[in-house]
Amino acid sequence: MVPVSFAPLEFFGEEFLLTKSSALYWPRERALLVTDLHLEKGSWYAQHGQMLPPYDSRETLERIADAIKATGARRVITLGDNFHDDAGGSRLDPYASGMLEAMTRSLDWIWITGNHDEHMDRAFGAQIEKEMEVNGIILRHEAKSGETRAEMSGHYHPKMRVQVRNRHIARPCAVISHSAKTQRMILPAFGAYTGGMDAGAPEILKALSPASRIDAVLPAKGKLVTFPLYRAAA
Repeated sequence: MVPVSFAPLEFFGEEFLLTKSSALYWPRERALLVTDLHLEKGSWYAQHGQMLPPYDSRETLERIADAIKATGARRVITLGDNFHDDAGGSRLDPYASGMLEAMTRSLDWIWITGNHDEHMDRAFGAQIEKEMEVNGIILRHEAKSGETRAEMSGHYHPKMRVQVRNRHIARPCAVISHSAKTQRMILPAFGAYTGGMDAGAPEILKALSPASRIDAVLPAKGKLVTFPLYRAAA
């Protein structure tokens, strides 16, 4: 039985679980996929005169640890913008640094870099890649417009506005495009200090084009809820 905090998701013939915490678990690979952690975003803003509570990295890493425990993942693959800037790894406090080092030692951890951390200053013993392919699925930070292969990416921080008990709230979501031969997905941002872009924004739809249809999906009570965003003209 799938726990209610997970929703089953089929993508490119593979079974995944989308968690309420905005992580994607790949059971066959025992891999947890997360994107846009933006670790040390708070300290970056502090350097530029905007004071934010400096605990975002701890919160984000604790949420990753919880997702690893809940799924039993043995591998973590991040899809870019892991740190808010290239020097973010050097600003982690000892507690957060120790937590991250413990996870990278015990797991097969792969950093895929993004536009914020293209030249990460610390890898914490993990592997760094610009992009990679796993079982026919390309994993990269930013969706490549016109890509004809199956692809998973981040970058856009998609959110879906939903109505719950007469209140409108925005929730992180994944966005999936479908075409005749493939599927492509933009994952929700995972970091504590990540904002969001409307899932139906032109930038997102363009990044996933061409497609016959594009949907936003999010987990709710153990099920995947789908919101149509785009349908090609018949």
